[in-house]
Amino acid sequence: MKIGLYFGSFNPIHNGHLIIANYIANNSELEQVWLVVSPQNPFKKSAVLLNEYDRLFLARIAVEDEPRLKVSDVEFKLPQPSYTIDTLIYLEEKFPQNEFSIIMGSDSYQNLHKWKNTDLILKKYSIIVYERPGHKIREEEIKGTRIKLLKAPLLEISATTIRQNIKRGKSIRYLVPEKVREEIEKSGYYKSEIK
Repeated sequence: MKIGLYFGSFNPIHNGHLIIANYIANNSELEQVWLVVSPQNPFKKSAVLLNEYDRLFLARIAVEDEPRLKVSDVEFKLPQPSYTIDTLIYLEEKFPQNEFSIIMGSDSYQNLHKWKNTDLILKKYSIIVYERPGHKIREEEIKGTRIKLLKAPLLEISATTIRQNIKRGKSIRYLVPEKVREEIEKSGYYKSEIK
């Protein structure tokens, strides 16, 4: 099975994430997209992260009715912080029948040189890059690589804005799936968030 791995803190998961994941699942050769919840991203401060199991739960309820989207806790089993190459090697060993690709925004792609084992990632794995405003990638930049550019519909929704709205008592309706909004409100998530 061809599986796309969409990595993120998902702090919290929102409709922008889901639109991209769903669009790529339906407009590429991938059979499924796995949203890989990262317990600790090496580029993000853990102080602003909701507990990883709560983020995982919110992601799972967000996609529970969508058969082509799955949520993975694979990085919960690996050393922290999470490095993409380690996750890919682990998944290949655990699921040798599957072929894994990476899904990322063009902003992340432009920082790929900072990742652990960048050369190995570029050599071994295909990467689907969706364009984000202000981070244009020219076709000639990726010529001869295993990188595919996709123009996915983008919503300018940020998890930071959602967290700030919650802290200020503002509505997050329509920014996140309704089940996620209800769970965040019921559990009081992000009320004491500092950033």
